[in-house]
Amino acid sequence: MLTKQEWTDLEKKASAIRRLTLDTCNWAGSAHMGGSLSAIDFLTLLYYKYLNFDPARYDDPDRDRCVVSKGHIGVALAALYAELGLVEKEELKTFNLTGSKLGMHLDASKVPGLEASTGSLGHGPALALGMSLAARVLGRRYKCWVLLGDGECDEGSVWEAALAAAHFQATDVIFVVDRNKAMIDGPTEEVMALEPFADKWRAFGFEAIEVDGHHLQQLSDAMERALEAQERPVCLILDTVKGEGVSFMAGDYTWHYGAMDSAQYQQAKEDLLDYEASRLARVEKEAE
Repeated sequence: MLTKQEWTDLEKKASAIRRLTLDTCNWAGSAHMGGSLSAIDFLTLLYYKYLNFDPARYDDPDRDRCVVSKGHIGVALAALYAELGLVEKEELKTFNLTGSKLGMHLDASKVPGLEASTGSLGHGPALALGMSLAARVLGRRYKCWVLLGDGECDEGSVWEAALAAAHFQATDVIFVVDRNKAMIDGPTEEVMALEPFADKWRAFGFEAIEVDGHHLQQLSDAMERALEAQERPVCLILDTVKGEGVSFMAGDYTWHYGAMDSAQYQQAKEDLLDYEASRLARVEKEAE
């Protein structure tokens, strides 16, 4: 449960990361904005509330791990890492440019704090599971989180890792699916139907928790449930919107990847300011 002050502070931090993500896309000329905007609320809450991770000691062997399997949202990760102080904000102006260490899919050999280079979809769950099982061997108790896209769940390797996680009762690895219901080729249910999605995870031996991925208080409660799991691994299914917060991107799969013209960039900046105001108003209305 977030206090009113925590909720307010986290809303402001998420808003700052959204704006910086937008600016970085503008500097780069294009980026994967849709899936970045759907995931920023979760990433903000994870890194600023629940992840045992100190940016000043990003290689601490006892740190919690986060593997972003949907690695194409590098533009959001770069903005997040800039806010955390892992990269210089000025470096964001070089995002995806020749010679930059910040590529469209971030490279773990170049970006401090990044647990794995991802982008070829479907591999993050096995990586996170391996890290979690390694903790058992080493006698450590860190948590591993893995963030997947819903379209990514068309990959068979996702379900292989799910089988193994349930078999090994790997409750220290938490699967999180950004269920924005859209992928590069169109709506997920038209490309390759996933529903009944939560039931599939339950059939694989998981506790599946469905939650509003853009409501920080509800998301916080779900994440705390996941952290307390002791019998079965957990999959959090985040009900999100691709392009959340920007009027002309929201719910439009064609903004999986795209470039904004100057008018769209200005409109998006205004939209995000309005969106922040509405989110803060919700805190005032709902917080105890």
